[in-house]
Amino acid sequence: MIPGARVALVHDWLTGMRGGERCLEVLCELFPEAPLFTLLHVPGSVTPQIEDRRIVTSFVQRLPRAAARYRYYLPAFPLAISRFDLSGYDLVVSMSHCVAKGARVAPGALHVCYCFSPMRYVWDLYDDYFGPGRGAAARVLVRPLVAVLRRWDRRTAGVHRFVAISRHIADRIRRVYGRPADVIPPPVDVQRFEIADAADDYYLVVGALVPYKRIDLAVGAATRVGRRLVVVGTGPEEARLRAMAGPTVTFLGWRSDAEVAGLYARCRALLFPGVEDFGITPLEAAAAGRPTIALARGGALETMVGLDGDGAPTAVFFAEQSVEALVEAIARFEGAAERFDGKALRARAEAFDRPLFKQRLRDYIGARWREFHARPVC
Repeated sequence: MIPGARVALVHDWLTGMRGGERCLEVLCELFPEAPLFTLLHVPGSVTPQIEDRRIVTSFVQRLPRAAARYRYYLPAFPLAISRFDLSGYDLVVSMSHCVAKGARVAPGALHVCYCFSPMRYVWDLYDDYFGPGRGAAARVLVRPLVAVLRRWDRRTAGVHRFVAISRHIADRIRRVYGRPADVIPPPVDVQRFEIADAADDYYLVVGALVPYKRIDLAVGAATRVGRRLVVVGTGPEEARLRAMAGPTVTFLGWRSDAEVAGLYARCRALLFPGVEDFGITPLEAAAAGRPTIALARGGALETMVGLDGDGAPTAVFFAEQSVEALVEAIARFEGAAERFDGKALRARAEAFDRPLFKQRLRDYIGARWREFHARPVC
């Protein structure tokens, strides 16, 4: 792609195929010979496009029970990322939602960061991870650590250009880092999905069971109104969610891509109650011809079209993060279900298709490389 350039890729960790890893997979295709530097790698957890290259891990890899409890080592992540030796590379492309953007590059090398978010644990999602309900003593102990991590995260001099996944994240980068960011939306692999002839009688949630996704609202709403809800995903919130769930809620844990595609195709709608940086699952649902019931905040506003929007609707939005608001949105959806057309939904997803993302990323990195090397030498 860039003849003669020595390229390195940096990613926070490799523990499963989520939205960030779908983007990394494309980057690996663009730079098939580039080594991949990451804090932690669980072998077999990502696709062959990622696995089949030289993967360099940090000392986090060797810490006790790191594969399952790596987030507990968050205080060590800045040191771990800084210890990678990238001195032999002309171009470093990091994909970062935690510390990957802090990798140290050689003088004269170009560093482009595709940023999913500034370190989400210590900024906008602080209350979700460390706020009320986590214990007063724990909050007191964690505050000094968070202050240190925020100071570290603000250091962005080693990044030449930021690319944000959405305007929502570009605004956050500007607010936290004081830096501008270009925007390239992440991809949805439309070809993974097919439109089914008819829907079954269930709603769907797909994602990691972590606090900020607010899956508790989906569980609470489905339980309250007696609607079937299928939850796909695992995470630290699972025990709490199971405890609050009524008999109409089913937890499937992790499922393969093919199984998830089938669940999308047959659901009535996807429930999306969190404030997401971008939110790939509504586009995956759209690729399968199914609408989304989404909170009207964050990245969903950039990808979905509401009932009162311009063009064919792809979502029903609700304004407040509460069970009551979601219950009301489900009722509005059920009263307007005939307005959602499977082909129009898929067409919306196709605007974010994987080949388009690959070309946009290729063009962007190539342009920044040419600009960087066209600078006058002082």
